[in-house]
Amino acid sequence: MKKRIHFFILSSLFFLETNAQCAMCRAVLESNESQSVAEGINDGIVYLMAIPYILVGGIIYVIYRKFGAVKKNN
Repeated sequence: MKKRIHFFILSSLFFLETNAQCAMCRAVLESNESQSVAEGINDGIVYLMAIPYILVGGIIYVIYRKFGAVKKNN
């Protein structure tokens, strides 16, 4: 259990500084002088990528809690 917690903490820290742009988006955005546009696009991509994982994790947690409560009552 301790290893899982350590793995979760370390893996969550690695996504803080990610580059989620595809090769074409990166090439177009790097040609512009404004780096704030590239950073904004990158943050948007990471945000859109994280939401499905959070939703699926929440659903799995609710199912786990529901079936865990049923086992305790029997």
